[in-house]
Amino acid sequence: MVEIAFCDDDLSELNEIRMLLEQYRVERGQQMNCKAFQSPFDLLAEIEKGVRYDILFLDILMPGETGINASAEIRKYDRNVKIIFLTSSSEFAVESYTVGAYFYQLKPVRKETFFHLMDSVLMTCQKEQMSSLILRCKNGIHRIDPCQLEYCEVFHRTLFIHLTSGKVLECIGSLDEFGRQLEHYGNFLRPHRSFLVNLEYVQKISYRAITMSCLAEIPIPRGKYNEIKNAFLEYAFQDGKVTI
Repeated sequence: MVEIAFCDDDLSELNEIRMLLEQYRVERGQQMNCKAFQSPFDLLAEIEKGVRYDILFLDILMPGETGINASAEIRKYDRNVKIIFLTSSSEFAVESYTVGAYFYQLKPVRKETFFHLMDSVLMTCQKEQMSSLILRCKNGIHRIDPCQLEYCEVFHRTLFIHLTSGKVLECIGSLDEFGRQLEHYGNFLRPHRSFLVNLEYVQKISYRAITMSCLAEIPIPRGKYNEIKNAFLEYAFQDGKVTI
């Protein structure tokens, strides 16, 4: 189910977007929930409570808070929502992309244009959902591609997720549950009760530790070297990465 919100202080504009979304839902057979806001402050209050949307349509020029400023606040909680600005002015077109806007559409919006835009943004959402993980972290919601995950460690029920960029995300949760989410990818191994590694980034395996691409060393419990070595070699041979 796609979750969509739209925010505009002009009631007639809200009704127009609502009508276009309903036409799109019926003609495309798309399942989606839609919620309208006349105030950006009401929208922000919902997001601060933890409500999340896949797509967000925002007017830019609203009393008290511009769509650009509202988007900057939203990005503190959600880096993944697709923000689409619908506005009658091109004045803020460049600035809109500083808050990671998906698109900047000038009004009035024709049905054909709107349908094309919806087709595009929904396809993007579907591709991301098929190949990504949604993480609820201390600083908001993050969507990551599993190939960005180098290794993960747990300490006092906090998961420290180390990305290939060097960034570390902190999430509250269980390494058991996180490992289950990654099982079907086939390239993650739990060599130690406190660590989970992406085999794609293993550089060296010794009797004492696994050395990752970032040079982090993951301890190997006594007696598990052969099991871990064999698991890595099986992955490497299946992936065609082993040269004898």
